[in-house]
Amino acid sequence: MPVPVVLFTADLRLTDHPPLRAALEGADAVVPLFVRDRAVEAAGFAAPNRRAYLDGCLADLDAELRERGGRLVVRSGDLVQEVCRVVTEVDAGEVHMSAGHSRFAARREESLRSALEGLGRRLVVHDAVTVAVPPGLVTPASSDHFAVFTPYFRHWAQVRLRPVVPAPRRVPVPDGPKGGPVTAGDATGDVSPGLPPGGERAARRQVTGYWRGGLDGYDTAHDDMAADATSRFSAALHFGTLSPVELVHRAREHGGPGADAFVRQLAWRDFHRQVLAARPECAHADYRGKNDRWRTERTAGDDIDAWREGRTGYPVVDAGMRQLRAEGWMHNRARLLTASFLTKTLYVDWRIGAAHFLRWLVDGDVANNQLNWQWMAGTGTDTRPNRVLNPVAQGRKYDPEGAYVTRWVPELAGLPARLVHEPWKLPDADREALDYPAPVVDLSSGLARFRRARGKQP
Repeated sequence: MPVPVVLFTADLRLTDHPPLRAALEGADAVVPLFVRDRAVEAAGFAAPNRRAYLDGCLADLDAELRERGGRLVVRSGDLVQEVCRVVTEVDAGEVHMSAGHSRFAARREESLRSALEGLGRRLVVHDAVTVAVPPGLVTPASSDHFAVFTPYFRHWAQVRLRPVVPAPRRVPVPDGPKGGPVTAGDATGDVSPGLPPGGERAARRQVTGYWRGGLDGYDTAHDDMAADATSRFSAALHFGTLSPVELVHRAREHGGPGADAFVRQLAWRDFHRQVLAARPECAHADYRGKNDRWRTERTAGDDIDAWREGRTGYPVVDAGMRQLRAEGWMHNRARLLTASFLTKTLYVDWRIGAAHFLRWLVDGDVANNQLNWQWMAGTGTDTRPNRVLNPVAQGRKYDPEGAYVTRWVPELAGLPARLVHEPWKLPDADREALDYPAPVVDLSSGLARFRRARGKQP
């Protein structure tokens, strides 16, 4: 009987894995394959944090397969060539994989399909593996995608999701195909010291803990920066160690306002993917251009460096940027504030910020990262493109005691709460003793510059 190949990509799990389940049906053995694709590295997406996290995911996947009588075959090189080599080695008739939704994924899938057909083999692509509702499944009458989230969510919520597929008990793998080391072990350099562990088992433990102690309060606490009450599932979702379909099913079964708010955030993830699938150029180009003449590295280098280093003089912004470097992750509210500050207050090109986030974020992907940056820059799908988030007002609202700020900006730890977000109001001698910079820009001046650029005032 032919041995099918299961190509793992952004779906590094065994639970709720339709490609693996389909390959096992009627087969005596399968080849679970992961290719360290050189094209991913060439495109700049193999950042140190994600490489290190990926190592954990692959090691865990291999361990889970070995518990079921199998193993993970890991190759490195050109993905299409390596898959075809494995197919030839085991005389596989089919390759099963999950659908991707970026331009890169679509081109890679098409190249693989063509190469396999040339060998007389078949590529089987499974949808709704890395998303709950695939792009294109729900569309408005007048377009190929929804440009506004609220009507999208109404349609998204009515889709009947496929059932969750249990993890297989056995995954027999033939002896033939050889692979390289499961972990690359070469994620050197600037890896965040607070990087979480990767892998399905760690992710499922995380879900269990959050369901017990965090989900019910998600609707009211997810913006509380000091409470750190978000799920932190984003990295697991990005690498596919958690299934979005399973999470939606489980949250709906749990019920309540917290679970409803959590499901809404999963819908936002799918929303961005359907925008990117329909407009792949938005990974780098404005979705809705505003004729901006952004400041760049050449014209705003000092301000950009201060932003990257968490030394802007605005505590909540600096706290978010320092958390990013320390953990490879940033609180959702801090992501909004740091992005608004760079694009609106400093009037710097959103692509500079998006690239920095992709350098550090473990969960960094094209759809969520680029389109959220465009949202905050006012060039994306936001219906209020000229909104500007005031870091002082936002800090007081979402970190009123300054606990989040002082966790990441310890220079300010001794200040009373009323001054944590405005340390420039301290007496001169006290300010100088802080070793904390003055603001790189006056907020009113930054706002006036942005409004002039957008034609909102003389």
